[in-house]
Amino acid sequence: MAAGLNTGIDEAPVFETTLTMPYTLTTGRAAGTYLAELANQRIVGSRSSSSGKVVVPPSDYGDDGEPPELVVVPATGTVTAWTRTSAGTLAMIRLDGADTDLVHRIVGDHFGLANGCRVAAVWASDAETTNALAGFELTDAPVEEAEVVPLETDTEPIAELPYQLDLDYQHSYGLYYGRMFDELATQRRIVGTKCPSCQSVLIPARGNCDVCFVPTAQVVDVADTGTLLGFSVINMEFVGQKRKPPYIYAEINLDGSATRLIHNVGGFDIDRTEELLSIGMKVRAVWKEGTSARGTLADIDYFEPIGDQS
Repeated sequence: MAAGLNTGIDEAPVFETTLTMPYTLTTGRAAGTYLAELANQRIVGSRSSSSGKVVVPPSDYGDDGEPPELVVVPATGTVTAWTRTSAGTLAMIRLDGADTDLVHRIVGDHFGLANGCRVAAVWASDAETTNALAGFELTDAPVEEAEVVPLETDTEPIAELPYQLDLDYQHSYGLYYGRMFDELATQRRIVGTKCPSCQSVLIPARGNCDVCFVPTAQVVDVADTGTLLGFSVINMEFVGQKRKPPYIYAEINLDGSATRLIHNVGGFDIDRTEELLSIGMKVRAVWKEGTSARGTLADIDYFEPIGDQS
């Protein structure tokens, strides 16, 4: 059995990809003001009216559940904990006058960094508003009586913050997925695995039968024709979409298999979908042209209805 897509016989077939999730964060009054005031080189916190507790970054609600007072805290503080990472040194910093810690970067020469060290804010003169606080550096400034003052500003809070989370991961194909993707890339052939107990052929190929729970050691060819079991016309755009709407999402039972394959149906005017498509009709794979095979089900461009489309 082949080792897997683009790997040698002694290599583990691995699919490397990045899962990207962009979204827009609605900041709220407190966080929006905190971000906007960084451009003015001010660190904003919130002070609860009932307990007087000062929180940095600020919260929209105090200990009593009521909106707290927004205040400006000193840009100096004391390190309470820290750690070195591949992206730099991070520390928990108790700003003077605050009752909670702010997590931020330690910049510059921080030889001798330890809990209890004094630090001061470092401002980036040419940074964007949300990046105006470059980090904190070690300072010899002693602890002085903290002066936390009410915030008086006409700066408009930042209402929304574009954000993107990238997750890098490696997915091990294993022998069965690896063989299936190899066949797609090099032979334009679909293979599945056959259960020795119920004789079902499973697509995608897998090591155990879903029903009998026994190993499926035999790899068999599956036709690139099948039966349309269900479909939907997709008109809405959403994050992560591989095709531009409109397109047809379908469930197909390939001839010779016992499972459903999720793919697309196309090759005709989508406005004629109701006229041309029906549950139970036969469809056939249309493979991408040229040498652009990647060893995924996307090597099949779409499935087309079999028959006269005139």
